[in-house]
Amino acid sequence: MTNSRRNFLQKLTASFIALPLLSTKSYANIEKDITGIFYDGPVLRVAIMGLGSYGTRVADAIQACTKVKLVGAISGTPSKLTAWQSKYTIPEKNCYNYENFDAIKDNPDIDAVYIITPNALHKEQTIRVAKAGKHVICEKPMALNAKEGEAMIAACKKANVKLLVGYRMHFEPKTLEVIRMRNAGEMGKVLFFQGLCGFRIGDPTQWRLNKDLAGGGSMMDIGIYAVNGSRYMVGEEPVWVTAQETKTDPVKFKEGVDETIQFQLGFPSGAVASCLSTYMMNGLDRFYLNAEKGFAEMQPSTGYGPIKGKTNKGELTQEHKTHQTVQMDEMAAIILEGKQPIVPVDGEEALKDLKIIDGIYAAVKSGRKVSLKL
Repeated sequence: MTNSRRNFLQKLTASFIALPLLSTKSYANIEKDITGIFYDGPVLRVAIMGLGSYGTRVADAIQACTKVKLVGAISGTPSKLTAWQSKYTIPEKNCYNYENFDAIKDNPDIDAVYIITPNALHKEQTIRVAKAGKHVICEKPMALNAKEGEAMIAACKKANVKLLVGYRMHFEPKTLEVIRMRNAGEMGKVLFFQGLCGFRIGDPTQWRLNKDLAGGGSMMDIGIYAVNGSRYMVGEEPVWVTAQETKTDPVKFKEGVDETIQFQLGFPSGAVASCLSTYMMNGLDRFYLNAEKGFAEMQPSTGYGPIKGKTNKGELTQEHKTHQTVQMDEMAAIILEGKQPIVPVDGEEALKDLKIIDGIYAAVKSGRKVSLKL
C-alpha cells in the first residue's frame, strides 16, 4: 500500500470516527453528501394519523426522504403509539390520541399531519387539523362525497394551510413518461382509455366493507385509481358517466357496499373510457391508452411497484423508486417551496374525483347517463 493511499484511508477513518460528535443534522447531511444526495434545505416535519398497515408503509418510506422527517403520531391505540415511539424515535410529547390531537396547535415540532384513517373520518379530522394551523395531507378518497370535500377545502383555505391528497401515482416516473408523450403529441389524438382495478377482498369484518366507515365498497378503495387514472391518462375532464353494478355476494357486500362496478366516461374531445372496479377478482391492475398514432399499456399500473409498461416506442424503463418516498419529498417541495407538480395533488384535484364517484353511484341507481360538471 502506498503512503498516499494509506494516509487517505487513515483520514477517512478518522472522519467517520468523528461523526458522532457532530449534531444530528450535520451527520445526516454528511451522510447524504457521501452518497451524492446532499440536501441542506427546509424539512417538512410530519405526524401520521392512523397507524395501520398503510400508515406504517408511509412511515417506513419517510425514512429514506431528504425533505421530510417523521416527528409525530396520532392513534386511538396506546400500544401502537408506544411501538412507534420506539421504532421511529418519536418523542412522547409528539404523540396524541383522537380526542386530544387538537393540542398540536401548540406544538411547534409539527408542520403537517398525514391522515390515513377510514374514509368517513377524513372530513372531521381534516377540519380539526386545519383549525390547529397545520398543513393537511389526506389519504384518498379525500372524503365520502363532493359535499364533504368542499367543506374540507374551505376549512383549509380559511386556516391558510395546504390540503394535499395521497396521489402517489402522480409522481411515478413511468406514469409521468406516458403523460409527457401524450402532452408532446407523440401519440396523436387520444381515443380510448381502459382502467381495470380490483382484487378479492378478505376479512368481511374490516372497515372497508362497512358503509358507515368506507362510504361504499370497491369504488371507494380500488376504483378511485381508475377514476383518477382516466383523467391523467386521457388528459381531459369527463363530461358524462354511465355505470352498472354487479353483486354476486350480498352477504359479504351488504346494502350500500359495492362489489363490482363497471363505468364509462365521455370526454369533450370524443374520447371515451371503460373501467372496472371490483372486490371479487384478483390480478386486475391494468391501464391501456389508445391514440391515433400510438398507445400505452401499463400492468401493473397502480400497485406499489415496480410499475411495468410499454408504449408504441417500446418498453418503459424509468427507474423504480418507492412511491411513498417520492410522494412525500415532492409534497414537501409543494408545501415548503411552492413547487407545482405535473399532475395536481391538491384538494381541488381530489374534489373532481369525488364528483365523478358521486356521478357513478347516481348512474348505478338511475340506470341513466349522468352529466358531470367538474
